[in-house]
Amino acid sequence: MNSLFDLTGRIALVTGSSRGIGNALARALADAGATVVLNGLSPERLKAAEAAMAADYAPGRVHSCAFDVTDDAAAASGIAWVEENVGPLEILVNNAGIQHRVPMLELDVKDWERVISTDLTSAFLVGREAARHMIPRGRGKVINICSVQTDLARPTIAPYIAAKGGLRNLTRAMTAEWAASGLQINGIAPGYIHTEMTQNLVDDAEFNSWILGRTPANRWGTVQDLAGPAVWLASSGSDFVNGQTIFIDGGMTVVV
Repeated sequence: MNSLFDLTGRIALVTGSSRGIGNALARALADAGATVVLNGLSPERLKAAEAAMAADYAPGRVHSCAFDVTDDAAAASGIAWVEENVGPLEILVNNAGIQHRVPMLELDVKDWERVISTDLTSAFLVGREAARHMIPRGRGKVINICSVQTDLARPTIAPYIAAKGGLRNLTRAMTAEWAASGLQINGIAPGYIHTEMTQNLVDDAEFNSWILGRTPANRWGTVQDLAGPAVWLASSGSDFVNGQTIFIDGGMTVVV
């Protein structure tokens, strides 16, 4: 049974993985045996993340490649670098994303476009380049990191909501076009996850109380809650799962 979830020898790229959820997902894939390539915009922070992670695994198991996931030429170069310097890419996790909180009536169109580009268009650009290599080989796993905002809305985060909703349908579109070539494309939709980047929300007593009351599990999620689903979707155990978005939210999206 364990062989279904064994990623030994498979090469994975996780975008936006120098810290936070992306870094945790990269570690989960590496723990399952994958060779991982970290990605981010800052070469310095990325190299630090690579060094920290590499200390925990055998030599050659952890790499990094800095490129802008919102630029089509950079995405093509980044995927080509992985193919040429690490090996055939079998797993792509589209995790890169940003947030911008402001009411819509005050939202600058440039900020709208920046969030859409980072949270949605990047998955199209990097996913398309990865697929160009995966399709001729007849296999590949693409995991798009969505959000409970794929299904729900809150004030002041309109571009994020639009992007994450679009990402679920992009996942379906990828499936419609690439599944026949042996690829599986699915999404993970985390609920509210306690990380260093959400610590200020955890520390906000009113917001924290709302999260606990709104979530049937009565707690924040952790990055480890995402590890098992990510490994499953990256593994042979999910070979007939396609076009799905798996909500990992402690039940938040199933109650009123």
